[in-house]
Parts: sequence; C-alpha cells; structure tokens
Amino acid sequence: MTYDIETIRSEFPILGREVYGHRLVYLDNAATTQKPLCVLDAMRDEYLNANANVHRGVHYLSQRATELHEGAREAVRQFIGARSTSEIVFTRGTTESINLVASSFCDAFMKEGDEVIVTEMEHHSNIVPWQLQQQRRGIKIKVLKISDSGELLLDEIDDFFTEKTRLLSLCHVSNVLGTVNPVADIIRKAHDHGVPVLVDGAQSVPHMKVDVQALDCDFFAFSGHKMYGPTGVGVLYGKEKWLEQMPPYQGGGEMIESVTMEKTTFAQLPFKFEAGTPDYIATHGLATAIKFIDSIGIESIREYEKQLTAYATEKLSSIDGMRIFGTQPEKDAVVSFLVGDIHHMDLGTLLDRLGIAVRTGHHCAQPLMERLGVLGTVRASLALYNTREEIDVLVEGIERVRKMF
Repeated sequence: MTYDIETIRSEFPILGREVYGHRLVYLDNAATTQKPLCVLDAMRDEYLNANANVHRGVHYLSQRATELHEGAREAVRQFIGARSTSEIVFTRGTTESINLVASSFCDAFMKEGDEVIVTEMEHHSNIVPWQLQQQRRGIKIKVLKISDSGELLLDEIDDFFTEKTRLLSLCHVSNVLGTVNPVADIIRKAHDHGVPVLVDGAQSVPHMKVDVQALDCDFFAFSGHKMYGPTGVGVLYGKEKWLEQMPPYQGGGEMIESVTMEKTTFAQLPFKFEAGTPDYIATHGLATAIKFIDSIGIESIREYEKQLTAYATEKLSSIDGMRIFGTQPEKDAVVSFLVGDIHHMDLGTLLDRLGIAVRTGHHCAQPLMERLGVLGTVRASLALYNTREEIDVLVEGIERVRKMF
C-alpha cells in the first residue's frame, strides 16, 4: 500500500499554519503529537450527544457514554495485545501509570533494602517515583549503564539480580537517544531470576507494533497524547496476577464495591485502580486515535519513520560541527544533537523564528545528560506526518544559524 503522506497531513490542519511568517515545521513529537480531525470530531461529538457520567447511570446518555468508555478499553486491549480488559487501567498518562506501580507494587511487595533496577537512559518519570519510595521505605535503586553509542551494557545484567531484586523498570525506546532496547530479551533474563518487569512504552507505542503478551512484560505504560490522542489520558497494562495483589493507588468513588464507616471493599479489576470520574471523553478520543493509526497500519508507519529517521541522520551529519547523540544502528524517530559551541537554547530559539519547532534542554533525562557530558541537546523527533522536505528545512535552518555564530 502506498503511504499517502498528503492525505495523512490533511487530517492535521495545524501543520498548514504559519509561525513568524514561515510554514510550521513541527518536530517536537516525542513531547506531544498533533491531533487528527477524526479525534477532535469524536470528542466534540460525544460532548454534544453523549455527555454524562459513566457507570451506574440508568439513563440513556450515561449508558451511551459508558459504552464508548468501555469500548475504548477494548480498543486498547486489542491494540497492545492484552489478554483481558481487566488488565487495562486508564490513567492520566505514562507518569501516573509508573507512579501507580511504584506506590502500589512497593506497598505489596517491597520493604527496606529491596532493590529496583532502572537504566541510565530513563525519563525522570521512571526515576523519581522510585526515589520517592527510596526515601519513604528505604528501597535501593540500581542503575544499568549505557555505552557511548547509547546502547545498554547488558553483558553483566545477570550480576545485577540478587535475592533482594523485586522489579526491573526500563524504557522501551529512549526519548533522547532513540535507542530501541531489546526488551523481550531483557524480560526473559529478568524472569529467569524471578523478577517482574515494567516497560515505559511512551516512545514505542506510536511508532511500532507492541504485543504485551509476546513481550511477556508484567507492566506496560503509555500516554495518549504521544500517539495522536488527547492529553490527560494514558494506560497502565498489568498482568492480573500482579494487579490483584496490589492495593489501590487512590481512594474514592468508582473504585469501591461497598463502603461503611468501618470498612471499604474494593471493586474488581480494573476499576480498583480508577478512583473518581474518568476522563471518558478522552478515552473515546484515544480509541479514535488507535483507529486512525490502524487505518494507516502500524507497520507502514514504522517503515516510513525508519526511512525518515535515516534521512534525517544522514542530512544532519553533513553539517559542520554536528554532534549526534545516540548512534546505534537501530534507533527510532528521534535525533538529538548539538552544533559546534552553539548553546542548545540559542539554536532552538533561532530555529523557532524560522518556524521550526524542536525541543531543547535535558528532555526530562538529566542523569542521561550527565552521562553524555552535556547540559542539554536539541531534539528533532518525528511522526507519521513529517516529510523529507521538512528535514531539509531543518538542515537549512541549522546552517543559517551556524553561520550567525
């Protein structure tokens, strides 16, 4: 099937707008993606025609909203290959999903001196929650290092596991380096030691096929807004055997079975972890985003973006003084770089005046920046609607800024 980029781009009118007199080149997709019209239309339609609080309502609007909300749960289940909708917990995003696991898993299974393994390339969302548990209950954090090219040093991973290791938590794809970690192999090694694994899939789900049963991960977290869906909604997949044993993350409405002043019993999965009114409009938007991705085909998206990433890497590498961070052969939709002695903020600010939106700074990965020996980088991150012509505009913009310095 031909990848019809013009038809795809027509679903995103914002890509046709001007910024400072230049046509927008949006290359900040690892932070958030733009939203197609079908997602916006679906959410507007629900607000106009089926807006009512979900679950328990006997009237038509409530039942219709509930159907859409639970239909979204089934859409997510199919999208990531989960066994049951009981394993699909709606959250506000990847960050809340990881915090949920850090809190509830530690409550159930970890005590002072127990260990969690993370990696040197993690987003703060997969570092800080474990540090909070370190402060609260005295757990220990062990860190897998990376090579200069941005790959995990896995030769000695078996030595990281001890009788006190309770969990391994790592990103599927680095939001800075674009490194695609061999999570299936890592999960097998961890399971050989009896250790469950949480995968941060925020940067993988928009770009490649994910099957949580094939990976055999114990937890998998991702966000709607990075995959063409709305902000403020995300997913935690968890195997039932773990979720059943973990206590609720928050208390209140929806997550209860019964309440007296003396005792509360909790609802069945997944509702035990969904306190309060869910963002049922956003879950419908997420389901519509999944349908949009499926209409193009995740494998087609993957192949298109791989070619685009290779093109971007080649073109950027031709610039004098260019330093690209993350040079492993298999990388995904992200190119982080510095040019000569130009400060990343200066480069990003001047590119913005040319209509080019890139991310600058530490990308919520300060430990990784320390490992790389820099304060920050410029990051161009790609999506299914980006083009080679936009890469050319980026390169021309960098060359223009470089000559100014």
